[in-house]
Amino acid sequence: MFLVTGIFAQNSGLFPVSNNRKYGYIDKTGKMIIKPQFDYATVFSEGMAHAKIEGKRGFIDKTGKYVIDPIYDKVRNFNGGLAAVKSKGKWGFIDKTGKVVIELQFDYAYSFSEGLARIQQGEQFGFIDKTGKWVIKAQYDAAYDFKEGLARVKQGDYRTGKWGYINKTGALILEYRYDESFDFSEGKANVRIGNEQSGKWGFIDKNGGFVIEPMFDRAFYFVEGLSLIRIGSFKTGKYGYIDTKGGIAVNPQYYGGHHFSEGLACVKETKEGKWGYIDKTGKVIIGFQFDIPADFEHGLAKVRIGTYKSGVSGFIDKTGKFIWQSS
Repeated sequence: MFLVTGIFAQNSGLFPVSNNRKYGYIDKTGKMIIKPQFDYATVFSEGMAHAKIEGKRGFIDKTGKYVIDPIYDKVRNFNGGLAAVKSKGKWGFIDKTGKVVIELQFDYAYSFSEGLARIQQGEQFGFIDKTGKWVIKAQYDAAYDFKEGLARVKQGDYRTGKWGYINKTGALILEYRYDESFDFSEGKANVRIGNEQSGKWGFIDKNGGFVIEPMFDRAFYFVEGLSLIRIGSFKTGKYGYIDTKGGIAVNPQYYGGHHFSEGLACVKETKEGKWGYIDKTGKVIIGFQFDIPADFEHGLAKVRIGTYKSGVSGFIDKTGKFIWQSS
């Protein structure tokens, strides 16, 4: 049986699938391009994908040939010309020739983003540059990657700590005041003031001013000019979409939702029901029929109808037509 795996291959035109527990790749027409042969395989990034065989991971090209031998215990995809790799309990970075350019020395290493990589040493997080030099020493209790020039960082424990934002020199640009926060996207960041049960979400700009006041029970980052929001609790609330000024673009009426991607968003019609796709006006474009949906990328979305044991998975186009499905 074929299973669709992972997310869409980034700009590669190849999509990972699984056949009898072996992974290969199809193209947009459903043709098998790289026959199933790997124990695990991911999407392509910067021309390579990481693939696992006999317990070790390396990187393949678009023909399925290993260009970096599978010698690592764990790896992350290439970003900015470098990939994080792990061996013998430590992380470092290699270039696209497989050369180790930053020695394996870190407890955890994440992919480069905007020229810096997030590193964890012990319980603290910091950032290095592509030479391996610490640009911002490990000092935060939690941290995420740089987006739009800023990174969210946390001081304090899981329950009582606060989030703020730093720039690439490590200067604290927005003070530690947010109970929860996410990355900047389209010039705004979604943040929560108050605890998880009763706090409200709104949006700040890069000066820290609220451009959309905290009023939502949940709010997600902006994509394509719209943000997914929830009114009500996690169990009983309804999801809709707001515009960049905080106005309702699609009324909160759904029991689940994803970000817009390529003009469409998947939403769940009823609590125990199916998923379909709407456009930015709220019009249903692809009817409610899917048990597991995903966002459109490169004109296709991977979906499943039915259970993992007996259902069918595959890729649909923007009309809802299957261009490839499992057998």
